[in-house]
Amino acid sequence: MSQGRVIVVGGGLAGIAASLECARSGAAVTLLESRGRLGGAAYSFVRDGITADNGQHVFLRCCTAYRQLLAEIEAEDCVTLQPRLDIPVLAPGGRGRLRRSGLPAPLHLAASLVRYPFLSLRERLGVARAMQALRRVDPDDPAADGRSFGEWLAEHGQGQAAIDSIWDLIARPTLNLVPADASLAQAAQVFQVGLLQGRTASDVGYARVPLGEIHDQAAGRALARTGVEVNLRQGATGVVPGPDGFRVELGGAPALTAPAVILAVPPDRLARIIPEAAGVPADALAALGSSPIVNLHIVFDRRVTELPFAAGVRTPVQWFFDRTASSGLSQGQYLAVSLSAAQDELSLTAEELRARYVDALGELLPQARGARVQTFFVTREHAATFRAAPGARALRPAARTGLSGLALAGAFTDTGWPATMEGAVRSGLAAAHEVLGHLSTSGGSARAQAAPELVGSGR
Repeated sequence: MSQGRVIVVGGGLAGIAASLECARSGAAVTLLESRGRLGGAAYSFVRDGITADNGQHVFLRCCTAYRQLLAEIEAEDCVTLQPRLDIPVLAPGGRGRLRRSGLPAPLHLAASLVRYPFLSLRERLGVARAMQALRRVDPDDPAADGRSFGEWLAEHGQGQAAIDSIWDLIARPTLNLVPADASLAQAAQVFQVGLLQGRTASDVGYARVPLGEIHDQAAGRALARTGVEVNLRQGATGVVPGPDGFRVELGGAPALTAPAVILAVPPDRLARIIPEAAGVPADALAALGSSPIVNLHIVFDRRVTELPFAAGVRTPVQWFFDRTASSGLSQGQYLAVSLSAAQDELSLTAEELRARYVDALGELLPQARGARVQTFFVTREHAATFRAAPGARALRPAARTGLSGLALAGAFTDTGWPATMEGAVRSGLAAAHEVLGHLSTSGGSARAQAAPELVGSGR
């Protein structure tokens, strides 16, 4: 028996997860997406004959909700997951590794840290002590959320070398902020869950096919299998509460009504369409702010590295990934360079970025020095994530709103996780549970229909 009708606005990972969860529980679900594809901020496109992702998206073994979503949409074969954490770390003239052993956490990192070449013995011991102290920080403590991670690191004796070679290496790509700008509580959550609580948690996973094959095509097939009606190129312009639920107003199409609605859209769009009675202040959404990510897409005329990915220290290069196999490239090698917290890079032209980063890659990869760059282009995500800055936790809205039957989803909502694919999926599940609970107590199943009602005249 159907448990009621749900409209999900937004076809990113949060909306996909919410739709599947609601449909699996028996609800009749309509998913509205303003773009012509699913996947939200994690998507693919074709340029200069290669299939590229808008950015390099990574997950860890501890990302259980995202990994479960991959299983549900039958896309587990589309990703690779390390059997054991192993991160090559490159610097001009040197290299090291961060890899785990089979010892229990946090001892699983001890051997790697002892051999880490970019820090002195004293600095390595200081990092170990600081990690032990970070295990004791409560990620749910508002006082910790109000503090800067960089300030905390300084108090615990972490100099610039340790910050650049260890802390920034992990915090920057996960928080999309440098430690000085990040919340201590959010940083503690990342390090505790990803590195310090379980030895297998930090094993790195990433897509081995274009993201569109996973988050658009595979997800679309899964939604169809579960009976979700997916309407692409149909964006919501407003949500109006009524006595029997909500009216979702659409641009250029009749409005839809349903007893339950999930809004899985970015904060700026949410502020424009959410009803005031929901109690989600627009100024709080605006105060969350945003942080950019810039990705450089570089095709060399030959192979320049055998590494599937690597991190950089003492170099402008933060992380690079070999995307040759997934791009459809038949000759040469395609490297994607991912730059998080990239405020400075936003202002640089493609030519300036090319000059800086091709030379920097040559300092890390000797074979790149004699290689010819065949293709170079840049993708810029100006508002890639919310800012996980001190005090951000108090600004992040919950899944539940002040209107019963209206729930919020999105990586910016209060999942406790940073703006990651895992956070997005967890938010969708939380929102689904909110509206399913509402339907089960409000008699939504008695009003269930195969699809939301159309309001107004036809097309």
